[in-house]
Amino acid sequence: MTDATGNAREWNATDYHRLANPHVTWGRKVLARLPLRGNETVLDAGCGTGRLTAELLEALPNGKVIAVDLSANMLAEARRHLEPLARGRVYYLQAGLQTLTLAEPVDAIYSTAALHWVRDHELLFRHLFACLKPGGWLVAQCGGGANIANVLARAAELMASDDYRPYFEGWPGPWEFADDRTTAERLVAAGFVDVETGLEETPVVLGDYDEYRDYLETVVFGSHLSRIPDATLRRGFVEKLAEQAARDDPPFQLDYWRLNLQARRPEV
Repeated sequence: MTDATGNAREWNATDYHRLANPHVTWGRKVLARLPLRGNETVLDAGCGTGRLTAELLEALPNGKVIAVDLSANMLAEARRHLEPLARGRVYYLQAGLQTLTLAEPVDAIYSTAALHWVRDHELLFRHLFACLKPGGWLVAQCGGGANIANVLARAAELMASDDYRPYFEGWPGPWEFADDRTTAERLVAAGFVDVETGLEETPVVLGDYDEYRDYLETVVFGSHLSRIPDATLRRGFVEKLAEQAARDDPPFQLDYWRLNLQARRPEV
């Protein structure tokens, strides 16, 4: 995964692998939309710990996967998870998506829960376009629109407080939560055809205080926490948010919105 500048922000990949169940559920639906014969080479753009890459491999019995992530920790966890299944059919590449180049183009690009970590989507889509063979499909999902607006509003209040303001002044944040219309326009500008985009409301309720706190710490606010040098303040940041969520109805809900997109590079 990347931060707002495309630089690596290291993750607790072990905890992410355990906590990111919602992303796996969403990603399976995205994978079902990817047209495959089974012998293609597919780029998994932002592979994370490889839980969905394993299912992509199953859909490619005679194909290959290029698993790309900017986080060394994520790639190491993906390799550990995938190698018993891969039989030499997965290639691991540590790289940023918004500047990605490949030695040879691929038949398709699959991505879930990754593209919103790239701030410059115009540049991102140009590079993904260049990575595809003529006729190849980009099928993806990421955060979009009003994604997790409730917890972001609460986090913004914390970031503006005296304790946290020095670490966040002038920072634009790590994400680009684009809407469907803007994304369609950006895909067309990058050269794609057969463009389809749409926003989908997908709220997630986590099990209890501990799971919600750990999820925020590992999955959502890692880039924020990396800006706070004091361990007590870091812990307090997610604990305050978890305490607020405990009083919600229902408690511990995240108001996720997913941006679905698919587009094709023209044949010529």
